[in-house]
Amino acid sequence: MTEPASGASGARWLTEPELAAWKGFQRMHAHLTGALAHDLAAHSELSMQDYQVIAVLCDQPDARMRAGELGRELGWEKSRLSHHVARMADRGLVERVRCPSDRRGLFVSLTSHGRQVQAAAAPSHVAAVRRSFIDLLDPDQLAAMAGIARVVVDALDGPRSAPSVP
Repeated sequence: MTEPASGASGARWLTEPELAAWKGFQRMHAHLTGALAHDLAAHSELSMQDYQVIAVLCDQPDARMRAGELGRELGWEKSRLSHHVARMADRGLVERVRCPSDRRGLFVSLTSHGRQVQAAAAPSHVAAVRRSFIDLLDPDQLAAMAGIARVVVDALDGPRSAPSVP
């Protein structure tokens, strides 16, 4: 494999195959997230961001998580998480609960209404994920995608610390 040419700035420009992979990923991500968000909104009262928060909380044994951990899991900045959780709390999907052992700590907890809304939305959303992504790939492609995602996320999470969210 030949080394990409470097410009006067010393940047290693992308080769044609690298550029094709990068642009393909960007286009796929934009189209896929847009289609899934549209489908979710059409079949439920949840936005894609709502669903992401609820899905992470549903993975917890007690359906609650410290806000800082939730923010790190989602890759969201503190202010984004705070504003979004406030909107979800206003709709009765989650509640913010002070941590009894840490006055500054905050838990985000899924409410029974949030569970009901998620349970109603999940079948249609999973069908859309299957139709738009899973069923289009063979098992080797799915394994490769999972491996690629793990490598990239591990590299991004490793060398720098995630933003602190109480």
